[in-house]
Amino acid sequence: MRWTVYILQCADGSLYTGITTDLARRIAEHEARGKGARYTQGRGPFQLMYQTYCNNRAEASKKEIAIKALSRTKKMAL
Repeated sequence: MRWTVYILQCADGSLYTGITTDLARRIAEHEARGKGARYTQGRGPFQLMYQTYCNNRAEASKKEIAIKALSRTKKMAL
């Protein structure tokens, strides 16, 4: 199973980083009321800013943590 690490830009300009095995489904969940992450509720619509693929969940989680530690400038540069 291939995992995707992604960054969404919210309508308010903030960034959200997450992981999933089905990016299209996950973005739809973020857009739907009550289904996405608590942080993204009410912050749509979203723009996909970045995505990369990982071979397993552990690798994706490590990449997600590393991205979350970056400054906004460095995230935007990805």
